[in-house]
Amino acid sequence: MPLTHFDAAGRAHMVDVTDKQVTDRRAVAEGVVKMTPATLDLVREGRAGKGDVLGTARLAGIMAAKKTAELIPLCHPLPLSKVTLELEPDADLPGVRITATVRTTGRTGVEMEALTAVSVAGLTIYDMLKAAEKGMEIGGIRLALKEGGKSGRWEA
Repeated sequence: MPLTHFDAAGRAHMVDVTDKQVTDRRAVAEGVVKMTPATLDLVREGRAGKGDVLGTARLAGIMAAKKTAELIPLCHPLPLSKVTLELEPDADLPGVRITATVRTTGRTGVEMEALTAVSVAGLTIYDMLKAAEKGMEIGGIRLALKEGGKSGRWEA
C-alpha cells in the first residue's frame, strides 16, 4: 500500500482531501502512565504538590487535540466537535489509564488528534508527579478505534 504523505518523487506533502466525502468521524486512543503505588496514592488522594493531576492532564489533552495540526507537520487543521479524556487510576498497573475520544465531521479522520491528546495527557501526568518519581513510564499509546470515512470502522 502506498504511503499517502509522499508524492511520486518521494517528497513529503500534505494529502489533498478536497474530493473526499464529508462524514462523521471518531477516533479513540489509549495509553498508560506506570508509577509506583506510592505515587499513585498521591494522585488518588489529591496530595500531589502541583495540584489536581488528573484534572490538569484532562485539560492538557483537550488542548493538545485542538493544536495537533500545529505539532504534526502534515496534519490538516480540523474543526473538532468533541474531545473527551478519561483518566482512570489503576492499582493493577499501578498507574493511570488514559483514553481520548475525538469527533469531527469532515474529510479526514481524527486519529492523530486522539493520539496527541493521550500523549500530552501522559506527559502532563509525568510533569506533575516527577518530583515524587522520576522513573514513571509513559507507554502503550495506540489507536484503539476509528470510525468514518471511506475505510469505515477499524478497531484494534
